[in-house]
Amino acid sequence: MENIKEAMYYRKLENQVVQCELCPHGCRVKEGSKGICRVRKNIEGKLYAENYGRVSAIAMDPMEKKPLYHYYPGKYVLSIGTIGCNFTCSFCQNYHIAHQDAETRFVEPRYLLNLCRSEEECIGLAYTYNEPNVWFEYILETSAMIKQEGLKNIIVSNGYISQEPLLELLQYTDAMNIDVKAFNEKYYKEICGGTLQDVQKTVETAADKVHIEITTLIVPGYNDSLEEIKGLAHWLSGINPSIPLHLTRYYPQYKMSAPSTPLETIKRLKEAASEHLDYVYIGNAAGADSNTICPGCGALLLRRMGGIIVEHLDEDQCTKCGRQINIIGLDA
Repeated sequence: MENIKEAMYYRKLENQVVQCELCPHGCRVKEGSKGICRVRKNIEGKLYAENYGRVSAIAMDPMEKKPLYHYYPGKYVLSIGTIGCNFTCSFCQNYHIAHQDAETRFVEPRYLLNLCRSEEECIGLAYTYNEPNVWFEYILETSAMIKQEGLKNIIVSNGYISQEPLLELLQYTDAMNIDVKAFNEKYYKEICGGTLQDVQKTVETAADKVHIEITTLIVPGYNDSLEEIKGLAHWLSGINPSIPLHLTRYYPQYKMSAPSTPLETIKRLKEAASEHLDYVYIGNAAGADSNTICPGCGALLLRRMGGIIVEHLDEDQCTKCGRQINIIGLDA
């Protein structure tokens, strides 16, 4: 059992069965079996995280790729992923690591710290690519060290995690991009294998403690109605209208063969969402406008064109109208 670790957040039941309490699935796992995520296994009546320290992907990414547009614009973050996922999305873009047995290697947390420090513009570590919450034990240990060393921790997640482990992780987390896959329970149940309600709880909890941005992949015929996106935007505005929303273009992947999302659909949904939210962006679409505009006066604040060009923005304030802008870590 080298390089595996006893899992946190589970309890023992009768007959060597255990119940995982990391995410809302609450998997009951028999001896020798695994939970839905495929990486938490019952071995002799104890639950183990088989992916502890196992890295499947590592890269130095621009912050905007997460996507985080309002958190240290133009900076870089070391991005790492493992294997496994607690969702079963039909359109998964990283299915080879989320749902298949990708090649991994064991990586010590301090090695990642040294990589972060090797790039001058790198502000910290991002846990991404697959669902990071199924890597809980490793992330908790690594993020505590990263935080102690004065760097940042970023989580890119589907938001499907129980509240107690979420709160423990948030004490070391600086920013999150949370996927809200759709704004209807049917989509979550049939396409993703989860529940919208539990993801909403994560968004509401995280928004109170760290910088968050939201991503919704728009799949034509499934979650692309104006009413649904207006509902999503209205709910987010009730938390904070300055939460950035990224409406991302879908392309056929994994088990889903529906045609790509028309760009006009995304533009129409952006207009609808902008009735409730200050910052709405189009993602995964070449040539789409990704600039940041002042919601008060319409002035161009940040131009994203092969880098970050600061226009009418001084730290977190519009220089045209004086409005406070929800941006953290901008180098003026």
